[in-house]
This record gives sequence, C-alpha cells and structure tokens, in this order.
Amino acid sequence: MSKKFVTFGEIMLRLKSPGHERFFQSPLLEATFGGGEANVAVSLSLLGKDAKFVTALPKNDIGEAAVREVRKWGVDTSSIKMTDNGRVGIYYLETGANQRPSNVVYDRADSSIALAEPKDFDFDAIMADAAWLHVTGITPAISKSAADSALAAMQSAKKAGATVSVDLNYRKKLWKWGKTAPEVMREMMKFTDVIVANEEDIQKCLGIEANVDVTSGELDVDVYKALTEEVKRQFPNLSVIAVTLRESRSADVNGWSAALNGKTGFYHSRQYEITDIIDRVGGGDSFSAGLIYALSEYGDDEEYAINFAVASSTLKHSIGGDFNLSTKKEVEALLKGDGSGRVQR
Repeated sequence: MSKKFVTFGEIMLRLKSPGHERFFQSPLLEATFGGGEANVAVSLSLLGKDAKFVTALPKNDIGEAAVREVRKWGVDTSSIKMTDNGRVGIYYLETGANQRPSNVVYDRADSSIALAEPKDFDFDAIMADAAWLHVTGITPAISKSAADSALAAMQSAKKAGATVSVDLNYRKKLWKWGKTAPEVMREMMKFTDVIVANEEDIQKCLGIEANVDVTSGELDVDVYKALTEEVKRQFPNLSVIAVTLRESRSADVNGWSAALNGKTGFYHSRQYEITDIIDRVGGGDSFSAGLIYALSEYGDDEEYAINFAVASSTLKHSIGGDFNLSTKKEVEALLKGDGSGRVQR
C-alpha cells in the first residue's frame, strides 16, 4: 500500500467577482472551492501522489459539495469529519489589475473546522500510513481548537515517522482569538521538518526580523540567505526552509522565484517573469505541493526541487480558481525551457 501525503486544514467556498470587476459591479459572484491545504492535496494528487485531505465540514449540501470537489481530483476524503456543528467558511475575492491590488474578505467565523477539537479526529490512525503531513499557518489562526488540532496532527505524524511541512502563511485578518502568531507557530516548529514562507511570514509568524522591503519590486538574495540561516539557528530541527520571492511590479506583472536553504546548501531558483496573471490565489500552495513532490521524489537534489516548485507555481498563475491543475509533464516541460505557450498538437 502506497504511503499517503496528508494535508489538514480548511476548505472554503470562494465567491469571486467576475474577471477584474469590483465587488457587485455586476450582480454575480463565481462560486468555487479552495483553501491552502485542500489546494496542496489536489496539486499533489495531479502530480501523482496518493493524497489525503482531512478537515471538518457540515452535514449539508454545501459541505458535501466541497467533499465532492476535492474527491473529483483523486484526493482521498475518507478522513473528513462530517459534523452537525458549524458551517462552510466563505471568502470573497476581488481580483486586482494594474496598480489596484486584489482584495480578500473573510466570512469564516464558527466554521466546522474552527469548532472541531483534536478529539474529533483519530490522528494516530490517520497518520499510520502517512509519508508526509502538510499544514499551514492559516488553520492555527482560525481558533484555539483549530490550532490545537493542527498541533495534534503534527505530533501524530512525527510519531508515525512522517515528514512534516508547514507553510507559515501569515494572515493578519485572522489572528484574533487570543494568542499571537509567534506564540503558536514557534511551538509548532518543534515538530516541523520543512517550512515554506515569504519574508513577511517569517517576521510575523516566527518573530525573526528581516531587512526586506516587500513593496520595492527588487530582491537582494543575500538577505534571504542570512534570514534562513537565522531561522535554522533558532530551530535546528528544520532541514529545509524555502522562501518564495515575489517581485510585485503590479497586480498583473510579477517576477517569481524562490530560495531554498536545505541539507546540501543554499539555492536560488530560476526567475520567471509573469506578465499576464490569470489568478495568483493558490500560487503559494502550488509551490508547496511542487516542493513536497520534488523533495519526496528526488531526495537530496534540492536545487532541482526548488526549481520544480517554482515552475509548478508559475503555471498556477495561468489557471483560474484555487487549484493548480498542472501535471508533472507540464511542469517538466517548463523546467526544460518550454515557456512559449505554443499550442501543443
């Protein structure tokens, strides 16, 4: 039986204004599903891994639709807890253009995963055949019980011998339940092997300062080397730290690359110039999935792993919705230099 690549977190109903319209500029919202950990599970499944998504959802038509949406991409949904408590969280998305940024409005209070407690999940059984567990910093930000559940999942995964990755994913609109992000996330780091972050995530989640101006549109890679070295010094159990590097020139034009400080050295990936972004939501999740896939497949070839992750995420920017519907073959073609966009016949 193949080992499972497990993700634990929330899936939400995503309501997006059409195209690049403002909210309610026309009386329409496009309804899909998405959420960090669900996005990673779908991407891993499409890359060829045996992926499982764990969450809590209400026993109603919306909750069941969310389960069906994830299952349709080949993800194991057998450990999703269907409950009488709570609701499906919602997020509203308005896609920016040119100098107008995208905007996200959350409506997720009292969602089923926010109300669920560690005892609602048999994490030891869920992780028994796990090769990997991935969580994000979004789930612990939702509520104390969600934070406790994420930590319990990580502890069970470590007990089972699985690799644990965390995308720090700082969300300032969510950390409202009492503890600060560093208080919670620094504790979680004790059970983590791989982290994915950007410079703001490291500062806000771990309380480690970086001399970086994220709005300048320019990067100094040496700053990230020093920053990741400091993270490793404070958390010596971490084997890999991957930092996404987005040079945001406008809402439509981004430079996109990443750096990795791993077991074998420090690597900066190839940079892509993305000039016509279709949808950047889920870009970080597609990066996480690509990194997890490549690290699990190619072991110590960390330079290839970071380039695979960046290529995978670059393709996501061309796909609407939260999910990265790119295949391994497509990622490898881009890695080999085929970014022309020519019709494949």
